[in-house]
Amino acid sequence: MNPIQEYFYRIEEPERSTLLFLRKTILESDIENITETFSFGLPFFKYKKKMLCYMYYSKKYQQHYISFYHGDRLTHPELISDGRKKFKIFLIDMEKDIPISLILFYISQVKQHIKT
Repeated sequence: MNPIQEYFYRIEEPERSTLLFLRKTILESDIENITETFSFGLPFFKYKKKMLCYMYYSKKYQQHYISFYHGDRLTHPELISDGRKKFKIFLIDMEKDIPISLILFYISQVKQHIKT
């Protein structure tokens, strides 16, 4: 298993399946330009080799989250900065339906900031 696979398989179910679904959705949203790397012990997604987002677990909120690069330029009430300078996080509530369209919207917004 590669380090990315190991990262996800260390997570208990049902969170693992949810995060693997999100991973697949993010990668398939732009097959030609979004790639995945393993940096700082986390799965990072890159757009044209530039940081896009990553997944992690918040001990403070007791939830997994997606952290978006250029989050400082995104002004959406669902995103939390928590003192981060360049990133904002979106908490993933495993008890609710995942707002895929909202996550893909955030990704499209970050991609626009990467292009400029």
